[in-house]
Amino acid sequence: MTEIKYSAAELMIVNAARLLKDGDVVFVGVGQPNLACNLAKRTHAPNLVMIYEAGVIGAEPERLPLSIGDPTLVSGSLSVVSMYDIFANYLQRGNVDVGFMGGAQIDKHGNINATVIGGYEHPKVRLPGSGGSQEIAAWANRCYIMTPHQKRRFPEKVEFMTSAGFISGKGAREEAGLRGGGMVGVVTDIGMLEPDENGEMILTALHPGKTVEDAKANTGWDLKVAEQIRVTKPVTKKELNILRKELDPTGIYLKSAG
Repeated sequence: MTEIKYSAAELMIVNAARLLKDGDVVFVGVGQPNLACNLAKRTHAPNLVMIYEAGVIGAEPERLPLSIGDPTLVSGSLSVVSMYDIFANYLQRGNVDVGFMGGAQIDKHGNINATVIGGYEHPKVRLPGSGGSQEIAAWANRCYIMTPHQKRRFPEKVEFMTSAGFISGKGAREEAGLRGGGMVGVVTDIGMLEPDENGEMILTALHPGKTVEDAKANTGWDLKVAEQIRVTKPVTKKELNILRKELDPTGIYLKSAG
């Protein structure tokens, strides 16, 4: 049997897509989360509904959108409303099942930094910032993030909390008045992290060929491991064909397979 080759980006996108359920309402941006949503919609979740920050509900893009305001999102969509309506009448009222997050750092309690590296007053690097992600993290019923598993991306505590996960641990979200479910899944190129009963991200799954030692060596805290570690299902040729031939044929967001 010929070995199926794929990139780290493709591995993460496929596994993120598998987390989505048929009928989910997903607050999605562009890039890899967009690919994950469209892959899910073309496989196991045909009734998935995508909404975008710019005000598009039920988008059915004919091509890969390059921004949240790309005109291709409007054609064939269910509705186009104001940004206020998206955040106030959909997100904050609990009508969004999933929020896909992005950021430079994620810590042991699922908090995300997308603002600065090296201190807020005199940063070494100034990042793009929140956009709508802090509201999504606060109000979406569950949140996911895809990120390469590197120690610099997984500090014990983020240098700046752009979007709240479980803040300092169990009960902290509720004390802060955040109704949403918080960060429930981190998909990396090594495996998956999920919160334990104390709101700490622990290793719960490994991709084929990866080890617990790989995950621990690339995490900035003493990573705990679930009693029962799952092994994710191999990436399929069908999933790769959809990504490469239908969704991103020019490779804007996909890296070439290894």
